[in-house]
Amino acid sequence: MVRTPRLFFLGLLLASGHAWAQSAPAPLPAWEKLTPEQREALIAPVRDRWNREPDERGRMMERAQRWQALTPEQRAQARHGMKRFEGMSPDQRRQARALYGRMKTLTPEQRADLREQWKKMTPEQREAWMRDNAPPPRDRDRRPDR
Repeated sequence: MVRTPRLFFLGLLLASGHAWAQSAPAPLPAWEKLTPEQREALIAPVRDRWNREPDERGRMMERAQRWQALTPEQRAQARHGMKRFEGMSPDQRRQARALYGRMKTLTPEQRADLREQWKKMTPEQREAWMRDNAPPPRDRDRRPDR
């Protein structure tokens, strides 16, 4: 009788180890080796957005072309920036949009100056800067589904 619980727990341990080994994701193949169903699963969200938002098609195409022109290092940097942005609070996102919109118009030296000024500003000064420099909200930023 003593052996039965031990065997039971040994069986559980082996089964859980087997489940862990199976849960490790296998590397996915190159695009050319994907099944039609896998390709469809990847493309469907883009197709749906393309059809749902005809006014955004030009912007979507321009972004796709810009992405294709990026080097692997630039793509990695862009992915990192997108992850940072996703982790921001709504107020931090608002500030990031305003700073980005302003910095696009500045020279590298002016950008460095603005970064230094921003670091020294109080929250009240930053809010005043935002009021004076924030770009107008885009229609897509006001939609409830975004």
